[in-house]
Amino acid sequence: MDKHLITGGVPLLGEVRISGAKNSVLPILAGCLLTDDPVIIKNVPHLNDVTTIMKLLGQMGANLTISEGLTIEVEAGHVNVPYAPYELVRTMRASILVLGPLLAKHGQAKVSLPGGCAIGPRPVDFHVEGLRQMGADISVDGGYIQASVQGRLKGANLKFDIVSVTGTENLMMAAVLADGVTTIENAACEPEVQDLANFLNCLGAKIEGHGTKTIVIEGVKSLKGGTYTVLPDRVETGTYLVAAAMTGGRITTKSTRANILEAVLHKLEEAGAEISTGEDWITLDMRGRRPKAVDICTAPFPGFPTDMQAQFMALNTVSEGVGVMTETVFENRFMHAHELRRMGANIQLNGNTAQIEGIPHLTAAPVMATDLRASASLVLAGLVAQGTTIVDRIYHIDRGYECIEEKLAQLGANIKRVQS
Repeated sequence: MDKHLITGGVPLLGEVRISGAKNSVLPILAGCLLTDDPVIIKNVPHLNDVTTIMKLLGQMGANLTISEGLTIEVEAGHVNVPYAPYELVRTMRASILVLGPLLAKHGQAKVSLPGGCAIGPRPVDFHVEGLRQMGADISVDGGYIQASVQGRLKGANLKFDIVSVTGTENLMMAAVLADGVTTIENAACEPEVQDLANFLNCLGAKIEGHGTKTIVIEGVKSLKGGTYTVLPDRVETGTYLVAAAMTGGRITTKSTRANILEAVLHKLEEAGAEISTGEDWITLDMRGRRPKAVDICTAPFPGFPTDMQAQFMALNTVSEGVGVMTETVFENRFMHAHELRRMGANIQLNGNTAQIEGIPHLTAAPVMATDLRASASLVLAGLVAQGTTIVDRIYHIDRGYECIEEKLAQLGANIKRVQS
């Protein structure tokens, strides 16, 4: 099992290219199941989760071709196994996103209940109930969702009690081939949801209102092929910017967009960073200063993203003052706090709230990643700790960060990957 060895104390300086968004490319690849024609996806990050969903599509009968330049061509015209086995789905919750496309295109699907990060329950009830309202016959048995529909799915008025990103995406994909109009109320507004809608529209879908709380989908009989470029990863962007802020550095993130990261940039400015932006770049300059503690409450977009909470907790551990962090999206998403404490962090937990009193520096220690974003927070902590930090179980970080040690080393960090 690989580990990261990080010797802290070096300000990050330079430029880093941001990869395509993991949380966009996974539903987009699942959406390729909706058409028989070839689809070309550009700006695809090289991540374990992407490899997993590619294996899943290939096992179903799709043909996938990887080209240079981070491009994948998917041809799903010969899919004949509408089945997502536990062996693949158990490592990645996003695998549930094949359910809607398979049911809409092939009239049946058997999909294992998903696995992934242990950050609390993320039930599939929204997906199942929504598909039932669209006419599907669904049962859950032996750890599998088994779904079928006679003819086409039917348009329906769907309303979420709680905002669900994957629920919105799954039902939106199912609705594009449904008979009639589907309305999704209290829909997720995240940039990745908008990206999926733009991709589907590129293939001939009729989706309106994406980016708002109400999405309207007029079903069509079929989709065509096309070429689409995935948007930049806002969480990767934010992670490198926080790393620069913690180390007192100055970096420019390239091939990214400021308008999908406004809540994060606001908090970085509040922490004392100087931010400047262009059409496809963001520069952060801390001028060697120690950051100031910030208060954060996670919320669905356009609020502060839960996927950046762990990184800002790491920032608060070495900031001036006291920061209070409230997690409202996922339960059990403070597991990284216990590992940060091993490095000397002063963190007090009370339910879904954490109070962090900053200290001048952390101390290196062996720590263990528990989920994807927690692993990023431990790497960031290692960048500012005295001594050499060992981060174990980094397979979590490989699910969502492309070549993180190479990119950090490019910015001057003393980090390397070693095998146990």
